[in-house]
Amino acid sequence: MFQFSLSEIAAITNSECVGNGNLKITKVQIDSRTSFDEISAIFLAIKGARSNGHDYISDMHERGCRNFWVEEGENYPQYKDSNYIVSSSVLHAFQKLVSHYRQFVFTNPIIGITGSNGKTIIKEWLYFLMKQNTSVVRSPRSYNSQIGVPLSLMLLDKKFSFGIFEAGISEVGEMERLQKMILPTIGIFSNIGDAHQQHFTSIEQKISEKMQLFKDVESLVYCSDYKQIDEEAQKLSANLVSWGFSENALNKVHVSSKNESTEITAAWQKQSFIFEIPFCDKASIENAIHCFYALQVLGVSVDLERFKELPCVAMRLEQISGRNNCVLINDSYNSDFQSVKIALQYLSQQHKNASKTLILSDVKQTGMNFDELYSSIADMIREYSINRVIGVGKDISKYLKKFLPTGFYFKSTDALLLKFHEFAFQNETILFKAAREFEFERLVDKLEAQAHQTVLEVNLNAIVHNLNYFRSCLNPKTKIMIMVKASCYGNGSYEIANILQHNKVDYLAVAFIDEGVELRNSGITVPIIVMNPEYGMLSKLYDYGLEPNIHNFAVLEEFKQLCTMFPDKTFPIHLKMDTGMARYGFQQHQITDLIAELKTIPNCSITSIFSHLVGSDDSQFDSFTMEQLNLFEKMSSQIMNEFPYPIMRHILNSAGIERFRDYQFDMVRLGIGLYGISFVNQHNCQHISTLKTFISGIREKANETSVGYSRKGMLKRDSKIAVIPIGYADGFNRKLSNGVGTVLVRGKEVPIVGNICMDATMIDVTDIPDVQLGDEVILFGKDLPITKMAEKIGTIPYEVMTSIDRRVKRVYVFE
Repeated sequence: MFQFSLSEIAAITNSECVGNGNLKITKVQIDSRTSFDEISAIFLAIKGARSNGHDYISDMHERGCRNFWVEEGENYPQYKDSNYIVSSSVLHAFQKLVSHYRQFVFTNPIIGITGSNGKTIIKEWLYFLMKQNTSVVRSPRSYNSQIGVPLSLMLLDKKFSFGIFEAGISEVGEMERLQKMILPTIGIFSNIGDAHQQHFTSIEQKISEKMQLFKDVESLVYCSDYKQIDEEAQKLSANLVSWGFSENALNKVHVSSKNESTEITAAWQKQSFIFEIPFCDKASIENAIHCFYALQVLGVSVDLERFKELPCVAMRLEQISGRNNCVLINDSYNSDFQSVKIALQYLSQQHKNASKTLILSDVKQTGMNFDELYSSIADMIREYSINRVIGVGKDISKYLKKFLPTGFYFKSTDALLLKFHEFAFQNETILFKAAREFEFERLVDKLEAQAHQTVLEVNLNAIVHNLNYFRSCLNPKTKIMIMVKASCYGNGSYEIANILQHNKVDYLAVAFIDEGVELRNSGITVPIIVMNPEYGMLSKLYDYGLEPNIHNFAVLEEFKQLCTMFPDKTFPIHLKMDTGMARYGFQQHQITDLIAELKTIPNCSITSIFSHLVGSDDSQFDSFTMEQLNLFEKMSSQIMNEFPYPIMRHILNSAGIERFRDYQFDMVRLGIGLYGISFVNQHNCQHISTLKTFISGIREKANETSVGYSRKGMLKRDSKIAVIPIGYADGFNRKLSNGVGTVLVRGKEVPIVGNICMDATMIDVTDIPDVQLGDEVILFGKDLPITKMAEKIGTIPYEVMTSIDRRVKRVYVFE
């Protein structure tokens, strides 16, 4: 068990202990949204290039944390009732502690996995295959980073016979630190691809860096068909267990795919082994073969029939809207102790509804007896203040009920469904956490507000990545305002605002008062500016703690009347200057009158002065942009000189943050960049949303026949035409008709045929072999960028994003 006193931690990591050195630490936390009621937990104030954990120490102390790991030279509150470990680098010191723990406490074999793709799938499948015959621990989800790996290794305990851990890197030098912590006995190199290539000079350099994980392994499993991996592997002194599809492979593999499964014949030690997996895609086949050879090297006996039961691995939480103002969090794909803990933490961080419900199945894992397991789960449920618990399964009904008698318990999902209507779910956030065999999707279907299978999938991890990228462009003291108007550019309001609030953005900006009211009612407390306050609604604005943009004298006059009604209250405002947009804002010749009018309102406080750039994304307008910047500086200075208090200034938008960094002033406004569009280097940003649907019909059509309205789709060959249930009523632009637009089916672009209908679109899938009903269709996403769609119809990504109709279900994913 991971347990060190504070003085032991200080000695092992060459750090200083301030406070009670005898206190034992058993838990480490990096998420400041988590409440604390355990004296044995310590918060790591990790300082990164884009965020600083020391900024969250006061929040953590308020939540009950009394132990902090901090860095030398940082400013942080020093509480008399708290203990501190002080290190030169919190992250490196924590890694050193975990390396010590791995080397001297856990000495059993560990499987280390790296590669460009498939790491988590291989890890989860190995765990699934091994857990029935031996005790095994593995890293949660995709915890494979510089902080994820040490957090995972804390799970090691002498009661486990094996450990399975993955390692991911994005820069040179990172793998050496991961190797020192994991110290793998057996290695698996999954494959190599373009992921994170921007920080490596070549594929060869990236392979060499990843191979550092295996420098001391006894055996390495890999596919020799990846010639560059094979060449680098030959430099190791390890036992190389390579396999391939080619004739000269050391261990030759043959595959035969059926409709929904694949039969694999694998050679091993002059024998042939045949097993079947329930997948047909190339990646799954490779991952399963890696698992087979790893089991042979480990000497773990597994019935090959288990391969038929390999599960789909979901590595994310899905958040969707439910009926009766409920929020549904679907994590009904696997259920073990660590994933339950992660899911409960995520549930506790949702603020839209005060009431929180957990629907939990039997927890499938090894290494803990049922009393210990369900007692620990009960403790977590109380720690995270879960209001209602519904247990499903024979084990949970027997053991969790002992520790949480106030819950509701059912022996099966069918039994719960019979009583489901009696729970009257409303105004609550509900977490569905289950092993796949419990089929909790049937419960989710009962409460889902929208069942339409055409969805806009929004990646909240990508939102955080993009925020951090743009923060890295800023000076440390520059504040950041996020544009969340128009439902976060069509992606959804509360879900994104909640993530932004946790990541400590300084301001949110909405277009209209109603948008701000919705966020306030959903638990968002960040300062919110209303860009277009409507006449006659300013009093409502202040009822919800919203701050108006004053952009003309008519709005200023109404604001003045409001201030007169409440002379004892100070009202914050923001002033908009027109420097060339010619849309809203005071013009240069109006500044003197504006100052005079503002001075007649004694209980008015100017929070910021701002303007908007017209063409900061295009170098041909750079001279005009400089004119705007100079004019803004002149106009804002004229106002600031007339008032005795500090006033913030901001003018840079997303493109401006990247291209005009010398004009950050006090704050910047991030809009489209947050949602995945960069105007300098697109690889700096991640695509946040994927619009996808499925094939709902397929038919054969002869050459020279027509498809769709007005016979616009005239075929020039015998064709196979598929129908997808999305049309212009969903926001799929009709200008994409007749071959202008394309979609992705099985990774290949296919054209749209004929005119797009209100609720349906036809596509040509003639060149897609074995296409089937139900196949997924991507309209835009990572592999078919939204910018490409926008270019085809002569518009901008903003319009495409904001046009997706609300009848298209939004699904929010968080890994």
